[in-house]
Amino acid sequence: MIPNILAERYVSNDIKQIFDPINKIKLERRFWLEVLKIQEKFGHKIPKDSISNYEKNLENIDLNSIENREKTTKHDVKARLDEFNSLAGYELLHLGLTSRDVTENVEMIQIKSALLVIESKVNLVLQILRDLIVTHKNTYIVGRTHNVPAQITTLGKKFAAIAEEIMDAKEKLIWEISNLKFKGLKGAIGTQQDLLALFKKDSLIKIDELLAKNFGFTKIYDSVGQIYPRSQDFSFLSSIASLASGINNFALNIRLLAGHNQVLEGFESEQVGSSAMPHKRNPRSSERINGLMTLLRGYVGIAAEIAGNQWNEGDVSCSVVRRVIIPDTFFVIDGILNSFHSIIKNLVIKVESIEDELKAVAPFLASSKILMECVKKGISREIAHSTIKTLAIKSNN
Repeated sequence: MIPNILAERYVSNDIKQIFDPINKIKLERRFWLEVLKIQEKFGHKIPKDSISNYEKNLENIDLNSIENREKTTKHDVKARLDEFNSLAGYELLHLGLTSRDVTENVEMIQIKSALLVIESKVNLVLQILRDLIVTHKNTYIVGRTHNVPAQITTLGKKFAAIAEEIMDAKEKLIWEISNLKFKGLKGAIGTQQDLLALFKKDSLIKIDELLAKNFGFTKIYDSVGQIYPRSQDFSFLSSIASLASGINNFALNIRLLAGHNQVLEGFESEQVGSSAMPHKRNPRSSERINGLMTLLRGYVGIAAEIAGNQWNEGDVSCSVVRRVIIPDTFFVIDGILNSFHSIIKNLVIKVESIEDELKAVAPFLASSKILMECVKKGISREIAHSTIKTLAIKSNN
């Protein structure tokens, strides 16, 4: 099997486990079994030992057997359903459901689990940033606009700007987590037609509520077709991109500061910066973040393409897209956060280089301050500005 490069190179185990194919099948089986248990509570009769037989086989997963079944059925969900039924010796699952009742809800459980992992990692990097802000609140450094020396700032101020952007994005992320909607059991076109043949309408409402609650959801879609609106995917993907934006900007600035030998990424004793140039200490983690951000922007654009783009009550045109962008988005943001955590935890501040540049350009950085002092003395702002500009350019040539 060809590996997923993102998962292989950049992703931590906690995110990998959520999207691991075997774990997804386990979750899918848990979902089917939970539906069966709830349906039994609402009057559906099943053999006494059937649930225990299913439970015994929750983790009995043979990917090759499932793949062989799919080659025959040409339907992945049906293949996994037939496999589970065969192992348990019963055919009681999936009653009144369509495939999307299984896949959409299972995916939403995965998405929420992954978002919670991301939130915890955001909290961790914010703690480290807080310490950097305090430590370097008086570490003065040349501030740049257009990448040209402009005025004096502090490293603490630089860290604070990134922290605030991440905190704002975290608020959006928390909103997404709190407002994710469970699809529930809606049937082939969203009318619950087949389920209504077995249960009363009031019972179906309670079944959906109990099922959602058991998987950690408080909100459920009331009126959808076969699928939930893809605008929900676009919304949480956008919040992830927003979260990554501040981190990406930080990484870009680390690369620029590294070019002036002022702020460097940590460098281990056996690490190699360049196969050709032994002296090199490349900001490789920051470059990785910028590269991963390019992918993330692409995934958000793809999510926008499938939002509001389904025929009638649903189709599978978005299926192949979501199989890629949903897990890969979490692989990317996890890789970004892991790299960011490593950078800020091991950051090297080159104080001497910072001070050398400050001494070299300090007179120019004071130009706007001198301008304001001239105005306070009653000199025309424009005359003062022109005079200071002429002197600054002359002394810098």
